[in-house]
Amino acid sequence: MKKTFSSKVTKKEAELFLSKFLTIKSWLKTKRIPESEVMDNQEEAVAYTATVTKDYLNKIDEGFVKQAINLGIQHGRILDIGCGPGQILLKLAVRKLDVQLTGIDLSWAMIQEALEKISIASLNSRISLQVSDAKCLPFANKSFDLVVCNSVLHHSSNPIRLLNEISRVMKPTGALLIRDLKRPTKFSFPFHAWWFGRHYSGLMKQLYLDSLRASYTLGELKDLLNHSSLSGCNVFQLGWSHIGIEKNQRLKKSLKRKL
Repeated sequence: MKKTFSSKVTKKEAELFLSKFLTIKSWLKTKRIPESEVMDNQEEAVAYTATVTKDYLNKIDEGFVKQAINLGIQHGRILDIGCGPGQILLKLAVRKLDVQLTGIDLSWAMIQEALEKISIASLNSRISLQVSDAKCLPFANKSFDLVVCNSVLHHSSNPIRLLNEISRVMKPTGALLIRDLKRPTKFSFPFHAWWFGRHYSGLMKQLYLDSLRASYTLGELKDLLNHSSLSGCNVFQLGWSHIGIEKNQRLKKSLKRKL
């Protein structure tokens, strides 16, 4: 008698397949290793500042600024959370925008670097800086028209609280751009680290690798967003190296009708 095979999959077989799939997926996932919340070491600050002026990072920062401006900001107040040595603030300041810029960082060493650069550029009247914790921002509710945060989220010891603070200080019609590194899988990590880290050396290379291990996956970032008080935001992936959260500026209804 000829033996026949059923194409139906039993519930037990489906559960077994799903269990194996999740096991493989979990095995491929690189364990996240949290990084120090503040880069307050003068040597680290100097190494980072020296690197951001190089072509590779400068191009990445230019792309970040362009993406931020495309969210619709033309005037108002902009907050840069984790401003570091001020490279994003300086790039925004030279654009044709009617804006007042504020930068905060938990590292006094970074703020010192930023103050020096801003003074050299004679932009003190347009950019204000202060040492502050992003999880407890010293600003009133609904203060900013645009909030930007570049490569900082993975440093935070409480990222959901940071996102909630952004939600609090951002105007309901305001825009948001958060961008960070994307943590690769265990399988792709060596090649990913080599390729995207090839522009770094010495201490900066180690800082990059530490940040890569501390960064989030796309799924983890979606979970953080879903557990925060932010609304109207989208999670995005930029190539293979970066992920983030963005929100376009919403014009008031009265302005929309005029347009």
